[in-house]
Amino acid sequence: MTPLTTDRTTTTPRTTPPTIADGAELWRIARGSGELDLNSPYSYLLWCRDFAGTTTVARDASGRPIGYVTGYLRPDDPETLFVWQIAVEGSHRGSGVAGTLLDALSAQVATEHGINRIEATVTPGNLASDRLFRSFARRHGAEVTQEVLFPAAAFPAAGHESEVLYRIGPLGPPAS
Repeated sequence: MTPLTTDRTTTTPRTTPPTIADGAELWRIARGSGELDLNSPYSYLLWCRDFAGTTTVARDASGRPIGYVTGYLRPDDPETLFVWQIAVEGSHRGSGVAGTLLDALSAQVATEHGINRIEATVTPGNLASDRLFRSFARRHGAEVTQEVLFPAAAFPAAGHESEVLYRIGPLGPPAS
């Protein structure tokens, strides 16, 4: 795992499946991200219950959630994990938590379900997510392709950027 630095102390973030009790914290982290489309608190509770097998939470030394990645297996392509959201609490951004989460979730789901590809959507202005997914692809010796999945005009409210689909695969083991 990637070291996590907090207050001059280096620890390894622990990643675990979510519990229903984590739902409110995941909502809080998403709300604080400034990048994500915020879902209702209810949806994060459901996600922790119904998609716990394709979700991972990073925890600090006290066990408090500091980041998460949610995903699901594509119904029409069960070898593809679609990453729905990935967020890290502001004080922990830039310390490798997001990469650790993505690596942990992909390894877990690959072991349990045999995935060979990850998909995610990223808005053109979200440079941090672009870097995260490209770095993940390099670590796993995978190619990245991109295409607009949902153009801005598809969204009911004005001001939403297009969502660009990133396809990453085929996945290999992470490089040491």
